[in-house]
Amino acid sequence: MHGKKEWLIADCYWPEVTTPGHYVSHEAICVLNTGDEDAAIDITLYFEDTEPMTGFHAVCAARRTNHIRMDKLTNEAGAHVPMGRPYAALVVSSAPIVAQYSRLDTTQANETLMTTMAY
Repeated sequence: MHGKKEWLIADCYWPEVTTPGHYVSHEAICVLNTGDEDAAIDITLYFEDTEPMTGFHAVCAARRTNHIRMDKLTNEAGAHVPMGRPYAALVVSSAPIVAQYSRLDTTQANETLMTTMAY
């Protein structure tokens, strides 16, 4: 088995602006599951000035990868990840996984891709 069941990402941000004619600004939590069982994943979002948002779920099948697009994710109450607000994420998995975070920022004509391993 590779990975662990809890991962933290301290610097998440979904930009509000996308430059016309470019990719849509977005972010993703990229998950790798090398194990033999599917991983049920729960994501909690933490903010500077409000209570955490819970109820975000995803699955990464056994021996697969899942790029969880945060701009497409909704929680159990139907709420989306807020745009233009810094937040942090706690990723909890039922099986060991490896997690990485990526952000595509197209707020300017020169696109920026940032990625970091979760902790």
